[in-house]
Amino acid sequence: MFDLPAGLTALVLYVALACWQWRNWRNPAVPRSTLWLGLAVFALCLHGLSVYGLIDTSAGFYFSFFHMASLIFWVICITLVSSTRTLPVAALLPPLFIITAASIACSLFVDAHFTPVALTYPIALHIVLSVLAYSMLTIACVQAGALALQDHLLRAKHWPSVMAVLPPLQTMESLLFKMLWAGTALLALSILTGFWFYDDLHAQHLMHKVFFSLIALVVYSILLWGRYTCGWRGKTAIRWTFAGFVALMLAYFGSKLVLEMVLAHA
Repeated sequence: MFDLPAGLTALVLYVALACWQWRNWRNPAVPRSTLWLGLAVFALCLHGLSVYGLIDTSAGFYFSFFHMASLIFWVICITLVSSTRTLPVAALLPPLFIITAASIACSLFVDAHFTPVALTYPIALHIVLSVLAYSMLTIACVQAGALALQDHLLRAKHWPSVMAVLPPLQTMESLLFKMLWAGTALLALSILTGFWFYDDLHAQHLMHKVFFSLIALVVYSILLWGRYTCGWRGKTAIRWTFAGFVALMLAYFGSKLVLEMVLAHA
């Protein structure tokens, strides 16, 4: 199996890259080293191989917490590493790489006692897209919260040394919209595959989830349209991000509440 050696090699590379970049902790310049970027891409490729080998097993699909966490951090790393060529976000990479290395270690060595599920590849794809969309948009919501805090501290002229290592406000905002674009695209694909691969959404009690997911998709689409056409930013972007996340929370947890608390007693 290639998942263990690929995962271990990716883990070592992430730690090495974090140490390499740590010397630039207070200098959020774009890393211009071709070797650094090549090693980062190689680590991402090995990480992807490891995640694929761990999730898609001969016994079925293994959607354990730590395996999905490793998958989520893989997508986040792809987003951030690809952003380093245009945005000064290098200061965010060392902690991200360390957390990602920890997620790989947990996925490889922690037994989650999860029973593999026998699913068709289309349904498994839908599940993975849904988890990735929810995770990416959750991170975008956290990013919006950090942006709001950063803006508040800047206006109050209170700038702790911990916040000083973060990229500039405009850079954090650009990164937020990169995450929103990625998360919205994943959400659209998740909804599309849900319509395509599930036979009867109503009989399978998925209509509540689809309804709120569509509302979230509309909210995020309006936000991205406003950004592209009207240059929405600042508090407007933060509020729309929070609104979309509320709809998304209702899609994932509200539908579960309806199933367990309302329909169960109907």
